[in-house]
Amino acid sequence: MYKCIIVDDELHSIEGLTGYIDKIPELNLIQTFTDPTKALLEIREMPVLDLILLDIDMPGMSGLELAVEIRKNTKKLVFTTAHSKYGYNAFEADADAFLLKPYSVGKFISTFQKLFPSRSRTSELQIEEDFVFVKSKDDHRLIRVNVSEIIAVESKLNYIQLHTTSASIMTYMSLTEFSQKIRPRKGLLQFQRSFIIAQEYIEYIDGNMIKMVNGIKISIGDHYRKSFDEFINTNLIKPKRRNQ
Repeated sequence: MYKCIIVDDELHSIEGLTGYIDKIPELNLIQTFTDPTKALLEIREMPVLDLILLDIDMPGMSGLELAVEIRKNTKKLVFTTAHSKYGYNAFEADADAFLLKPYSVGKFISTFQKLFPSRSRTSELQIEEDFVFVKSKDDHRLIRVNVSEIIAVESKLNYIQLHTTSASIMTYMSLTEFSQKIRPRKGLLQFQRSFIIAQEYIEYIDGNMIKMVNGIKISIGDHYRKSFDEFINTNLIKPKRRNQ
């Protein structure tokens, strides 16, 4: 197990990073700090760590200042920041990697694999993106989409329509391209050429038709009949026959 610590003054950043760490069995998060001064005092008293994940822009003491004091207390040091301007400073502070927020779980895992290649087994993990950014067709803004909130993805010629629990977004991309980005993800299914659906948002199945919680109805394509039948057989609870 690799022992690691997070130092970040923003709780939501710590929570998100903790979720990423949970996907890596080899990583053991032993403590988190929101106060860099407290982190300095306690890290100095600890045995040498394997990894410290350190924010840069913090009140009282910057991550760059803290890194100078604790660099000898960890084998690997990774800066996590929303500011790309600190890249050179991170290099000067002898950091092993620089993660620019917001970064995906895939980026985090690949960074871990580079830092600890000899014992890393994360290639066995099913990497799941927690969110993606897509460009809106209407105003070209980059919109964050939480993958867990996707109900269905619908193909519309050269575009796709993302149906989520809170919005419907059109973006220029093929269904295949989007599928390659977010799959394999447990729970995302394709039973028709024009749709990808999330199984947790299926309301009911009626014969050859699936109805989603947002009202979308999807018919099963002939090409996908076998995988659909397997899905039903796996998840259907069948009553036992009673002797008459």
